[in-house]
Amino acid sequence: MNWDPTIALIVAAIGLVLLGLVYWFGRPRRPEQGRRLFGDKPAARREPSLDGQGDPDAAAIERELAALERTLGGEPAPTATAPEAAKSAPGAREGGDFDKIISLFVAAREGGMIRGADLVVAAEKAGLTFGAMNIFHRLVDGRPEQGPIFSVANMLKPGNFDLRELEQVATPGLSFFMTLPGPLPGLDAWDTMLPAAQRMAELLDAVVLDEKRNALGRQRIAHIRDELRAYDRKREGQVIRAAW
Repeated sequence: MNWDPTIALIVAAIGLVLLGLVYWFGRPRRPEQGRRLFGDKPAARREPSLDGQGDPDAAAIERELAALERTLGGEPAPTATAPEAAKSAPGAREGGDFDKIISLFVAAREGGMIRGADLVVAAEKAGLTFGAMNIFHRLVDGRPEQGPIFSVANMLKPGNFDLRELEQVATPGLSFFMTLPGPLPGLDAWDTMLPAAQRMAELLDAVVLDEKRNALGRQRIAHIRDELRAYDRKREGQVIRAAW
């Protein structure tokens, strides 16, 4: 058989191609720019939601904010206790039937905080009772079932106090609020709430502020008293007309 140099060249060329392919597919590959490797997937982003879906922490915060709004509006805030226990807690309100809210603030001085232990002592000396919604209440002497004359919440949302962690409790201020109609006429309720706020401010080295968080002065106090006096007269007139 005669040797054909053409065949030899073809075989050599095929061999070189095969070697090139082996080298190309056998060398280490670098990941392409901007392309994620398998298993390197980012964690799914959870969007906060108001209906309890998505981020559970965001949903809990929304519930707490809503609870605070209901608290300052005079309605019982939802708690983890049974309905019977919530209704029997000191300071529990029967419902949200009110048409007026009067509020004050007792705020720590600049750079200060109101600590849990000091708060409990001051509240006791001011005649307050810890109860419904995990806040403090001033009840009618001898008639606690009539509900609170006024209540005292945490200025920080969600507004309650966790006395199980008393050493951890710290707040820049307290929210005093009364809802009308209540167990006492409006002016009598104010004359009960204002001295209590002033007493607690004295005990806690704090200051009393009005509903706009300005210093509470004599002029503002006189205006509130006139406002409540007019409110009480209006309520008396409504009761008389209803009796006819």
